[in-house]
Amino acid sequence: MASNTKIEWAHHTFNPWVGCTAVSPACDHCYAESWAKRTGQAHLWKGDRRRTSEANWRLPLKWNRQAEAAGIRFRVFCASLADVFDNQVPQIWRSDLFALIEDTPHLDWLLLTKRPQNIQKMIWPKWDAGLPRNIWLGTTAEDQHEANRRIPHLLEAPAAVRFISAEPLLGSIIFEPWLSRIDWIIVGGESGPGARPMHPHWARSIRDQCAAAGTAYFFKQWGEYGPCELHPLGPAACSVVTTSGLHLLGPEAITGSPEDERAEIIARFGKARAGRRLDGREHNAMPEVRWLMAGVDIATD
Repeated sequence: MASNTKIEWAHHTFNPWVGCTAVSPACDHCYAESWAKRTGQAHLWKGDRRRTSEANWRLPLKWNRQAEAAGIRFRVFCASLADVFDNQVPQIWRSDLFALIEDTPHLDWLLLTKRPQNIQKMIWPKWDAGLPRNIWLGTTAEDQHEANRRIPHLLEAPAAVRFISAEPLLGSIIFEPWLSRIDWIIVGGESGPGARPMHPHWARSIRDQCAAAGTAYFFKQWGEYGPCELHPLGPAACSVVTTSGLHLLGPEAITGSPEDERAEIIARFGKARAGRRLDGREHNAMPEVRWLMAGVDIATD
């Protein structure tokens, strides 16, 4: 497994095991499932799970030593090719992961799950009084339905940092009822084959909700689609997306002016060209979590 990561909000990615099962619309174009199929491991998305090597499991110990020596903290995304709270994973594997987290106090472990309803039962009785402070718990919320379903479970978990990954963002989400207990929201559009466009209003709305509540907002990427005015080919490359998620293809859709006051013209760039600037700027906020280590105040960044 890769020790460094291209994910903008983490320093390292660690996969203690590999394999998952689709549970919601966000999974429809799962990059990890596509990877498994390309590498002849499709069975890992049909119920099987594979634990990674002992050499891979030793990497976080190395990162922990490096962080301690440098007087900084590294953020570790766990797991990009799996789900820590997957009930098809042997509990002993999870227990080994929890022990590793305790053995690496200079790493902040970002546990992102689509199964937050499993968190409480899977951390009990080991951490019934509260999770170690180096665990950040997050859940994916791609639309309002999943936000309503998952966020209450996340808020029940005794974590020092709670975060939301609204990626791929597939619809408008109102987070305001929960924002006082959410520390960080990551927003991103979908990338890869078959990607669904993200309406710019959805990303702006979450940005504005976070600003009003004082919640850290991180705009990770547009995904395959971005604002049309940025595309060098102009209208010929553009299409229209409405706030309901309706995607009208081709330049003829632009002249048709769909009956949606927030319909916007977008273009398919590809992830790299679309970039990650929202209304002319990057949004890279992180939750403000500070640690007192050996009498020295150390920021998570």
